[in-house]
Amino acid sequence: MSDDAVGAEGSQVPYPVEWEADVVLRDGSTTHLRPIRPDDADALQRFHMAQSERSVYLRFFAALNRIPERMLRQFVTVDHTDRVALVAVRPASELSDGEEILGVARFDVVPGPGPRTAEVAFNIADSVQGRGLGSVLLEHVADAARERGVRRFVAEVLPQNRAMLGVFREAGYAVEQHLDDGFVHVGIGLDPTDRSREVMADREHRAEAVSMAGLLGARRVLLVGPARIGDDDGEADPHHSLEALQAARVVASHRTDPGDTVLTVLGVAGETAGPGEPAAAAGSAPEAPPTPAVSSPAVVPAASWDDVGDIDLLLVAAPPDRATEAVRRAAVRGARGVVVLSAGYAETGPEGLARQRELLRVAHGAGMRVVGPASYGLVTNAPGARLRASLAEHAPPDGVVGLFCQSAPAAVTLAKTVVRRGLGVSALVSAGHRADVSGNDLMQYWQDDPTTGVVCLYLETLGNPRKFSRVARRLAARKPVVVVVAGRSGHVVPPGHVVRSTRAPRRMLDEVLTQSGVIRAENTHQLMDVAQVAAHQPLPRGRRVGILAGSPTLLTLVSEACGAAGLDVREAVALRPGASDEDVARAVETLYAPDACDAVVVVDVPVVVPRSDGIARAVAAAAARTGRTTVASMLGLHGMPEVLRAPYPAADAVASAPDENPDPRHAPSGTSLTGDGVRVPAFSTPEDAVWALGAVVRYARWREQDHGAPVRPEGVDRARARELVEAALAGSGQEMPLDDGRAAELLACYGIRVWTARTVRSADEAVDAAREIGWPVALKIATPALRHRADLGGVKLDIAEESELRADAARMQAAAGSLVPAVDPALEVQAMAPPGVACVIRSREDDLFGPVVSFGLAGDATDLLDDVSHGVPPLTDVDVARMVRGVRTAPRLFGYQGAPTADVAALEDVLSRVSVMADDLPELASLELYPVTVAEHGASVLHATVRLRPAGRRTDPLRRSLPE
Repeated sequence: MSDDAVGAEGSQVPYPVEWEADVVLRDGSTTHLRPIRPDDADALQRFHMAQSERSVYLRFFAALNRIPERMLRQFVTVDHTDRVALVAVRPASELSDGEEILGVARFDVVPGPGPRTAEVAFNIADSVQGRGLGSVLLEHVADAARERGVRRFVAEVLPQNRAMLGVFREAGYAVEQHLDDGFVHVGIGLDPTDRSREVMADREHRAEAVSMAGLLGARRVLLVGPARIGDDDGEADPHHSLEALQAARVVASHRTDPGDTVLTVLGVAGETAGPGEPAAAAGSAPEAPPTPAVSSPAVVPAASWDDVGDIDLLLVAAPPDRATEAVRRAAVRGARGVVVLSAGYAETGPEGLARQRELLRVAHGAGMRVVGPASYGLVTNAPGARLRASLAEHAPPDGVVGLFCQSAPAAVTLAKTVVRRGLGVSALVSAGHRADVSGNDLMQYWQDDPTTGVVCLYLETLGNPRKFSRVARRLAARKPVVVVVAGRSGHVVPPGHVVRSTRAPRRMLDEVLTQSGVIRAENTHQLMDVAQVAAHQPLPRGRRVGILAGSPTLLTLVSEACGAAGLDVREAVALRPGASDEDVARAVETLYAPDACDAVVVVDVPVVVPRSDGIARAVAAAAARTGRTTVASMLGLHGMPEVLRAPYPAADAVASAPDENPDPRHAPSGTSLTGDGVRVPAFSTPEDAVWALGAVVRYARWREQDHGAPVRPEGVDRARARELVEAALAGSGQEMPLDDGRAAELLACYGIRVWTARTVRSADEAVDAAREIGWPVALKIATPALRHRADLGGVKLDIAEESELRADAARMQAAAGSLVPAVDPALEVQAMAPPGVACVIRSREDDLFGPVVSFGLAGDATDLLDDVSHGVPPLTDVDVARMVRGVRTAPRLFGYQGAPTADVAALEDVLSRVSVMADDLPELASLELYPVTVAEHGASVLHATVRLRPAGRRTDPLRRSLPE
């Protein structure tokens, strides 16, 4: 029974490997969850015997020194259907492949009528109580129960077991409890609620933020370099010279304040190196520069693992076959994470991918997060807590930009760009192949990090777009988030990145980013442009712009650029060549007058005379005095030049300043401003300055908008929908369509009524159907290819007489026979819906994005022009409204050219119900409502096509877990 278990009815149920997951606990450590196996009997007995008497009593309501053999066999023998158990495990010892159990969660289905109910029980090791393992196990066992059709948990708990009662109460599910005969009887409804989703998101945020804090706040760092060339078999490995150079670069770059961080070097320093002076790395390539001596007393060489004490962070610059052993040894020395600088993993093929998964298995089982492989490392500039664990020779300076990227080459480019522009970073993290730590983790950390004011992400792949959307949306509500996606569409997968395939439209990623509220940049140049504004200027209050230009020609060009960027030019001043200081002062005073504008664009490109610093200094001083958002494009200036820096005014000047918000340190944007003054960003071209300002203005408007509430339509029967789906898929292992009757019944569970259509095969049957339905009627060819093609004779509306219906039926069957001769020319008769605008609503389950909902107006023009909007559930009411109004043909719904205004509220209700249905049912392979006719009052769904398939695991399920 190692791979399969016998189900309740004797069928073989495969071991549910998809239930295995690595999770982050409350303290930021990790552990592995998996279904229990029969060979866990000895580990379960050891787990039980290590528990305190109190813990045993609370679990079994009696003293029990050992689990009896029969009970033990029953505990570890499950069918993964009616009897399910999950265990949390970790390695039993430093270099052992065995595991010890940290916690158990199980449920047993209770026979009886009504919704499937199961009795649930938990047992958490004394050594890990208080770390949130119970709540994680509840999430995972509840998710498994829902997959098996269980809708409710019940449990008996002793009143003194406050910890377990707290887990139930705080989970966010609908919980009932009462005291009877000395026990607390608990009932838990497993249908997700807004509260349960919020609880899971909050716990996930805290746990992942703490785990990142453990990485970025490391103080005791161990660097493990490559083994000496030929020390095993005497043959040189061509990769060793590169690895040795990498290790040497890390040591060389480790310049910290004395006592700030302790770096221990193992396998890199020469045998004769003295304390604090490690020699060049063994095995370095001859052409590599010698390793500089490191004078900081914070560097300590180690000859063997016996010389290594407690550590916080492990850096690995060794070949893959040595890395896993290093992780095992570092785990018992307290390491919270590992940064893998070396390559040679998933990018090399299946064997490399297996090595990468083994490394993750060992690290997560030991409680460690993994950055990499092929990482450029990480840098932290937090005051008093600096960390250099990177291949960079020189770390970027201090600042408020949190910078994340994936590949090492991208990190090199971004680090150099930051330095060249005079920006600074709070932290820089390169995730390499992103096997574990991703941009989602860093966003969780940066949300509450006081030293980070703006977040910049350079993404090559999105492994979990659904999670990215919700995490980024939460972060963007507090801090600007700027994103570049390599390849624009996210469909490009570099070697080494393990990402699910997708069939979503190429612009689907644009919709995800829009829904998230992030600022989308097209390239790293724009990424840094926006960072300059967001990091050192307050967010503008509106889109009113003032322009100060060095000539009328420049003024015209900049005004045009502002209009294209969606900005409204309110004040415009053109200086004459050689303008006096008095002229400059008057122009600046005009633009920075109270309520003159919300932002100022300054452009000065002298043609003959050299550029004077007078304009730059006057503008910087005005920006510091008023807190007005300012950008500049001035000849010879780029980045954050000193000439565009100005101190904040004195306190008495601030108090008497005429502007409505004179102190930029208290700007309403919430953007962190650094230093003791204002720095105005300078751009190479006026277009760059205007584009960056426009992007920040749009973000500021998004921050101020109501983002809505999750759509929760009334009249939804999830339990019945689940029953229908399970019945339809019973015994089927592949995608299948639902007939019209079952499709209508399933949609009715979500309050979507499909107008009944009668299928007929002769004129006589058509007439009988029309008499039953009531005149007038619509007649359609039932063949899917012709059902909506009025231009090919496939649709006839408003048929009010029997003779007309007979003639139309004969004509349609003849047309269908000629166009699709191999298909039976069946017809459909349907009651006439109120006239209106025909729309189409679709949903498709994508392996990467999960449920993708789309909306458009019906018609060939819309299809040919791809005039369709998309959304990834769960959606808010604002998201739904944006989708309806986001198509170019949307004016047809709002009284275009005198037509009646459609009932958009009714249309949005249908779209909301489809989004909830798609979110609830991963088995919903595809759904099409076509047409949905939106009249002045109401929306009519005239036809539905539904296809189901066995559900796979979504990238962002209703449980917390690390990447698969």
